[in-house]
Amino acid sequence: MIHIGNIEVHAVSAGQVMVDGGGPFGLVPRALWSRILAPDEANRVPMSLTCLLVRAARRTILIDTGLGDKLSEKEIAHWGLTYPEGTLAEGLARLGVTPGDVDMVINTHLHADHCAGNTCIGPDGALQATFPNAEYVVQAREYADAMHPNERTRATYFPANYEPLVQRGRMRLLDGDTEIVPGIWGVVTPGHTPGHQAIRFESGGQQALFVADLASYTVHFERLAWMTAYDVEPLVTLETKRRWQQWALDTSGLLIFQHDTQVPAGHLVRTDQGKLKVTPAAL
Repeated sequence: MIHIGNIEVHAVSAGQVMVDGGGPFGLVPRALWSRILAPDEANRVPMSLTCLLVRAARRTILIDTGLGDKLSEKEIAHWGLTYPEGTLAEGLARLGVTPGDVDMVINTHLHADHCAGNTCIGPDGALQATFPNAEYVVQAREYADAMHPNERTRATYFPANYEPLVQRGRMRLLDGDTEIVPGIWGVVTPGHTPGHQAIRFESGGQQALFVADLASYTVHFERLAWMTAYDVEPLVTLETKRRWQQWALDTSGLLIFQHDTQVPAGHLVRTDQGKLKVTPAAL
């Protein structure tokens, strides 16, 4: 647990997946990325599914919800999904939080590994909100793209994870950079998707950024040219990272990485050799 001014932030695991290294590293040759993250015999690398439990402005806020519990056995095997630290619900329970205690769920974007836990199957077999008292929040552009996927994007956008929430008036759609609650901003960070948002915290003179899929691993934030094969607009990703690299240097803000299994948080610094490097920090 960390404090950013008056904002309390807990990292909560929603599990870990194993994905082909070509996904997170795209055009980067395996000979380079494997020095940083060694693949298994099937060329897979681990990715954490880290969510944040935030207490701020007298609210209990959850940022992203992982893959949830609607997956079939085949889908679980496809993802290589395991729970080294337990499920999201178990992690929240360790913090004394039940699903009914969550006042707000913020989705960085609507790819399945970030929002499938928004909904679950109720006792009557129908979809229902996993967090029954929460307002859900996402960018309007992200929702529009998720509801009209193309051949490239349809494999990760599943309306069951978000459409019922909008239909029932449970999901607020943001129009650009927005202070969602005092001290917590949804900031549009396009590239991975056009409507992707990172979450910026500012309180008591301190700042932090939940990077989400702007940079899956710390190395993606350090190196502009390294980006995932999942990015819809890779050259936009590059320029977005350039802007937020400068922000990180200017503010010394804490960077929180959602998928990095080795360095979940850190500060960007310039080394004596002039290179950018994320120095690890506790989370």
